[in-house]
Amino acid sequence: MRKILSRLSLAAAAAVVFSGWSQTALAACGLGAAGTTERVRIGNAGRSLMLHRPAGDQPLPLVILLHGSGGTGAKMLSDTTLEATADRNGFIVASPDAGIPAGDGFVWNIPGVPTILGRVPGPEDADDVAYLGEVVDALVAEQCVDPARVYLTGLSGGGRMTSWMACVAPRRFAAIAPVVGLRAGNPDPEDPSQPDPETCTPKTPVPVIAFAGDADTTNPTQGGGAPYWSYPMHAALQRWAQLNGCGAPSPTVWVAPAIYEERYAACADDTQVVSRMTVGGGHFWLADEEAMWAFFARYARPIS
Repeated sequence: MRKILSRLSLAAAAAVVFSGWSQTALAACGLGAAGTTERVRIGNAGRSLMLHRPAGDQPLPLVILLHGSGGTGAKMLSDTTLEATADRNGFIVASPDAGIPAGDGFVWNIPGVPTILGRVPGPEDADDVAYLGEVVDALVAEQCVDPARVYLTGLSGGGRMTSWMACVAPRRFAAIAPVVGLRAGNPDPEDPSQPDPETCTPKTPVPVIAFAGDADTTNPTQGGGAPYWSYPMHAALQRWAQLNGCGAPSPTVWVAPAIYEERYAACADDTQVVSRMTVGGGHFWLADEEAMWAFFARYARPIS
């Protein structure tokens, strides 16, 4: 049976090219300028995003970066070092704005849970799931992006949106990396301390690496907090391990003096589910970007 997801060595990952494209006559990406970050308009939704494209004309891997609730794509990008990480490793970064205005920023439309504005999005609100799919399609159509190597990360509300996209559109993304925002569906209405399994039913495994801090009081890893949060991060991690058909967790490993890692391996299609916890870490971008990229670079989503 053909695997839905393929695992790549780091050396082989850099050589992956979307099957069906000529490897000798690839057209240049039509958006932005190589080696720069620019605001570009994407698709038909009338929305724009920040696009960082390293030098090179061939279709490159794409990392979509989602801002936190009340933020913007531009501010989110400036709060990370992903532009430099992209230049070192050869991937494009797209940092869009969410679709629901909130003060000077925006919030993501995650159906079924209230935003920080205190209401559940309705049919009148922008469909961010459709928009993010349109972003991918547009960047592929412009010959900027290898459609087999699209990855998603985000902070806080952007991490929750990242998780949601893996639930409802798993074939779009080769791997995800929520930062202080890992979810596995909405809280169960009858028991908010657990994820509602009916709200996250991906039909294909999704590799997950999540970053969080155990002193986060906004999205507390032990659970509680706002109604959109409620259940512990560990419950989300276990649910993704279940969805990916993983075996028992590996022993906890300290990867740095204040950072430990929990990992589920032996998962379907050679996926992994990984959590990196920073002791004393709060609610901010605490992702190790090189570790994130090393995880992403192992995976590609075959294009049917």
